[in-house]
Amino acid sequence: MLRQLLMKACRIDQVATWLVVSILSFTSVNADAVPAFARQTGQNCVACHAGGQFPELTPYGRLFKLTGYTIGQRALPLSMMAVLTANKVKVNDPAATGHAQDGKPIFSTASLFIAGKISDTTGGFMQITYNNYAGDTGYAGHTGSDNLDLRYVDHFINDKQDLIYGLTLHNNPGVQDVWNSTPAWGYGVVPGSTAAGGALTPMLDGGLAQQVAGIGAYAYWNKTVYAELTGYRTGDGIFSFMTQGNGGQINIKGTNPYLRLALTHEWGPHNAMIGLSRLDVHQYTDPTSHSGPTDRYRDNSIDFQYQYLLDPYTVTATLTRIHENIDPATAGLLSDTVNSLRAKASFIYQAKYGATLSYFDVSNSSNANGFFASQNPPVSRTGTRGWTPEIFWMPVQYVRTGVQYTMFNADSAAPNPKASDNNTLFFYVWGAY
Repeated sequence: MLRQLLMKACRIDQVATWLVVSILSFTSVNADAVPAFARQTGQNCVACHAGGQFPELTPYGRLFKLTGYTIGQRALPLSMMAVLTANKVKVNDPAATGHAQDGKPIFSTASLFIAGKISDTTGGFMQITYNNYAGDTGYAGHTGSDNLDLRYVDHFINDKQDLIYGLTLHNNPGVQDVWNSTPAWGYGVVPGSTAAGGALTPMLDGGLAQQVAGIGAYAYWNKTVYAELTGYRTGDGIFSFMTQGNGGQINIKGTNPYLRLALTHEWGPHNAMIGLSRLDVHQYTDPTSHSGPTDRYRDNSIDFQYQYLLDPYTVTATLTRIHENIDPATAGLLSDTVNSLRAKASFIYQAKYGATLSYFDVSNSSNANGFFASQNPPVSRTGTRGWTPEIFWMPVQYVRTGVQYTMFNADSAAPNPKASDNNTLFFYVWGAY
């Protein structure tokens, strides 16, 4: 089996070599060939991204986002991104079709970004994404709204106080966050990557992504205390431009609150954060209706992030724990839970060569007379647990290529009865311009 995987990796590497050469010729290093934010600030990518590892932010990158993307001068607000991937599962799912598991390289996705400074107090980030491929069902081209974050901000500073405060309009709980321990920007953001397999995940882990509109207020005091309160509603009507527009729309009742608190500290080349999040969502049981009974999802999260940034070395680590309670609308049914634990550590040298090791453990309960058992079809108890080592290379600041191998210790959500049969080799080339 090892020999087979190495042979697959060699074939993938041949494609990688061709593609990297092509991209390098396209993205020659000069002052103009940088994404929109870099053009605006006059900085290269490593100033905002830890070791150049987008999308993970440095303290400067977090400041840039918290101040509404307004640092620097207005510039051409357009950038683009494209991803080529190849995915090989140890034992294919017999029901799978298309190229999801056969190791063949595919053009996975591409995005257009409209991003940058609007005025001294307003700025934004809008991503429009074309997905060429969907799950195991073959090619399914679709373009829609992806991550969006528009901000109004102000900054009060004197000898004793440093206060950033503002408003944010966005479409995914956590996309407005500036730390990479939240699910929206955590490990597994490479489009098409295996992530945690097929287990059920909490609502806070992408359950409302591109389905809602959120308006929030936040403040960051003395680079120490961060607080945010956001309310989410269904992304329809005037807010429909913020949703994917593909498939069913999730309908939630009224305004659903999200609270975020964090403590941060910087010393020398080190910085750390510990935070808490709470999301409370009432979702209509009938996805086509804006009235009637609702199921209640209560997500509580604790997360931690650490960074060591001293050229030529970058070390980062994150840990996220989410516990979700689901209270069904139907009287007499028991509550169910979903638990998610994710951790990762990365080492990068010279903002070019990197390695990452991540761990995931996601599971849900399924009471005999509970929420999941009442679904149609009923949802059984599932769980995935495993490790993902990765190595990657950034030949220039606009291109990242890497190989991941996800090893499942448990995977009751997959069709293969043996967890290790779902082990997955994943190759990608990720470019932004």
